Amino acid sequence: MPRHSKPQRPLLLRAHLWQQVLLAMVFGIGLGLLLSPSGMALLSKETAYDVAQWVALPGQLFLAVIQMVVIPLVISSIILGITSSGDTSFLKKAGLRIVPYFIVTTSIAVVLGITVATMLRPGNYIDAELVESMVGDTPHTVTTSHIEQQDISLPQRIVKMVPENPFKSLVDKDMFSTVVYAIFIGVALLALEKRQNKLILDLLGSIQALTLKIVNWAMLIAPLAVFGLLCDITIRVGIDAILSMSVYVASVLLGLLLLLGIYVLIVMFLAKKAPGAFLRAIREPQLLAFSTSSSAAVMPLSMQTAHEKLGVRKSIAQFIIPLGATINMDGTALYQVVAAVFLTQVFGIDLSLSDLLLLTATTVGASIGTPSTPGVGIVILATILQGIGVPTTGIALILGVDRILDMCRTTVNVSGDLTACVVMDRWIGQELAADEPAQVLPEVT
Repeated sequence: MPRHSKPQRPLLLRAHLWQQVLLAMVFGIGLGLLLSPSGMALLSKETAYDVAQWVALPGQLFLAVIQMVVIPLVISSIILGITSSGDTSFLKKAGLRIVPYFIVTTSIAVVLGITVATMLRPGNYIDAELVESMVGDTPHTVTTSHIEQQDISLPQRIVKMVPENPFKSLVDKDMFSTVVYAIFIGVALLALEKRQNKLILDLLGSIQALTLKIVNWAMLIAPLAVFGLLCDITIRVGIDAILSMSVYVASVLLGLLLLLGIYVLIVMFLAKKAPGAFLRAIREPQLLAFSTSSSAAVMPLSMQTAHEKLGVRKSIAQFIIPLGATINMDGTALYQVVAAVFLTQVFGIDLSLSDLLLLTATTVGASIGTPSTPGVGIVILATILQGIGVPTTGIALILGVDRILDMCRTTVNVSGDLTACVVMDRWIGQELAADEPAQVLPEVT
């Protein structure tokens, strides 16, 4: 009798996640151009925007689900990453290496951004009439309130790094304070005897598994979410806004590509890994980051990729990825400094060497702790602009293309986190026990 063959799934479902996401990106942008008022304009402007809201619904639901579990996922992952080694030596080794590493790579990104913007001078290609027509439309009240909150002294900023009320930090989704809180708890648990911390660690392991199970469910609609988000942004932004800012967009993209090239060199010379294999291994997190503009949304997939495809030890992946998603924002730092220099060129503001040094320090500081959610970079940029005398109303000039660049810089941010993982695994992984008692990461499909 003939054997019953297993029913075949549709081709799209049999494909890898990165292939599904890539197809969704193409279809989303294609449909967006057909419906956009500045594209084929198959629908009226009002109807197209109404359609965009419904098409974006799966993507908005996807991001909402991820944001729902990101806090418990970050807390459990960092604590388990700290305690998995069994002693404080791991934390000391990791902390003394990863913090300077993040600062150095962020500084490199900022210097690279200043160099690209200074050489290409994208502000010289902007029409004066375009500036006059757009600078009056920025949400000035939002950026101003943010600047007022940031106008505090350095000692006060250091004190505020420690969350006085952890529950308030959780409610406000203050990721930097949440990470600090998790590190304190992890170190304290590490100092306790096993019989005292076992119950809490088991609970945290269950919380991590639970949150990753919810992420698994969300990943089922990831391609549909990607399709909807890209279709929505293409309908709203259109091709006109991108073309009018093409030199500025090209400057940011060139800087991000050069930064990605620096990551490849770091992987080659510091992590001793083949760059081609590294880039192939991280393409799924990159595509998901590009589509969602959220490092937090990619965090579970990044941890799985680091451990299963890059061979990074679980304790290092669990510690570096959540920490990197909070304070390692190289792509965002590069984007912010290019945007700042671009606007100084538009408004005819000359930057001295001291101004550039101040811009570098401000950007590095502002990028640390930037929330890993879409659109926040444009708000942080207002703080940087204030320090160099650029009117915050100039942000309106770059709002039209911000989402596109947000997608690109998030891709680089995620790539930087995975680069840090392989480097730290090379530097300190060999000193750890081969058989670690870390929690096994559930599979993210």
